[in-house]
Amino acid sequence: MSQCAACGKPLTLEIDLDEEDEYDQDATASGTEVPDSVELSQCLLDAYEMVQCPNCSKDVSSHTSSGEEQVLCNLENEGGLQEGFDVLPILKEESYLKAFPEERRCRAFLEFCAEGDVGAILDLINSEEDEDATMSSNEEAAAKPIDVLRYQDPMGSLSSGLHVAVSNGREEIVWLLLFLASSLKLSFFPPNVLEAARTLGATREEQTGKIDIRILEDSNHRTAENLAQQLGGIWEPWIQSECLRPVIDGILPIV
Repeated sequence: MSQCAACGKPLTLEIDLDEEDEYDQDATASGTEVPDSVELSQCLLDAYEMVQCPNCSKDVSSHTSSGEEQVLCNLENEGGLQEGFDVLPILKEESYLKAFPEERRCRAFLEFCAEGDVGAILDLINSEEDEDATMSSNEEAAAKPIDVLRYQDPMGSLSSGLHVAVSNGREEIVWLLLFLASSLKLSFFPPNVLEAARTLGATREEQTGKIDIRILEDSNHRTAENLAQQLGGIWEPWIQSECLRPVIDGILPIV
């Protein structure tokens, strides 16, 4: 069995199983071990912290034809073997989260927006509210919690969850974010969206004094509406309805 070059431990990961899991034939009472290995042509170790490997002093990166830096590897886990996988974005994210661990929840939120996972978003928001409710006034003052719904990705062109949902074609997420973090009147929401919100237990807070998520711009000065205009397709009806139109102090901008 392969071992980690840094700590000598087996390159496996124990996962929990259920009765439908494909690894049942190798299961123990509590779970099973699956490969969790990253194989590079040279050492990885702490490559996400420096260009040269601290173990062998060799550069683990390469460049694409367009000049972008990449770290190619063979990645083997419970999903199988992926050859030529660029692990650099993951390493950069992990390095960032080591410095700013308080943003881990926010980055999970953006992933859920990209995947279209309504339930996961609501679970995350509800768990955040539960933590806020149990936090003392002193802890709350010191923590300065991040507004997950209005978080903008510093590693992803300052995209908000609304930008991510639009770019990934997730209409159900766009409706959810408009319900939770905009001043869009309820009369604009389709009845089935409002019914789904009630069924899932989504609650709309008072938006007075809060930033309307439609106002947020990415690093290219694009609102989610601008992005939708560029993409077209399923977003054409949205552009016509002006549901994504940024609203400042309750006034639609003149365009």
